[in-house]
Amino acid sequence: MELDPARRERILDAAAKLIVENGLQCSMAAIADSAGVATGSIYNYFKSKDDLIRGVYTRLAATITANLVPSPADPGGPRERIMRYIYDYIDFIWRDRQRALLFEYLSNVPLVSGAELSATFDEVTQYSIGLMREAQAAGLLLDLPAATMSGYIGGGIRNTLKWRRFNPAPLSDHERDEIALMSWNAIAALSARGR
Repeated sequence: MELDPARRERILDAAAKLIVENGLQCSMAAIADSAGVATGSIYNYFKSKDDLIRGVYTRLAATITANLVPSPADPGGPRERIMRYIYDYIDFIWRDRQRALLFEYLSNVPLVSGAELSATFDEVTQYSIGLMREAQAAGLLLDLPAATMSGYIGGGIRNTLKWRRFNPAPLSDHERDEIALMSWNAIAALSARGR
């Protein structure tokens, strides 16, 4: 039987939405109803609810990678590349409230093992760590573990924007610049900090 990719995406959309709204208490029947498919047809695409949840993680990781990992020919030096990554991260988290909430939920309530989570997000993680190591080699960053700085940047941006969303006004360019500068200054060597 040939499976419809659009139907699979509708199922993943529905699962992501209901995970944010109800946590893991959402039933396969509710997911099917929200996706406009029969409950049994979900099992043509996903073996179990756990498999469906893994699909949500995998799709989120692919979306993050597509938005944060540029082509290998990414221009600029280490500082410019990190700043571009920071701005891209801010934009990615701010642009889609529902996706940001899903990312927050899945980050705080891991539904898969740590090893599986690491493997799922490996491409973007390795890219970010590589950026940190490159900038450290150039003397631009503090002498801290690259993975720690990478995690700090992502977590700091997500948390800042989570609280900022309580203000209904759009995120201004000035606020975006401030968040980017705070992110850079948190990891930059004293001689490389900006204002």
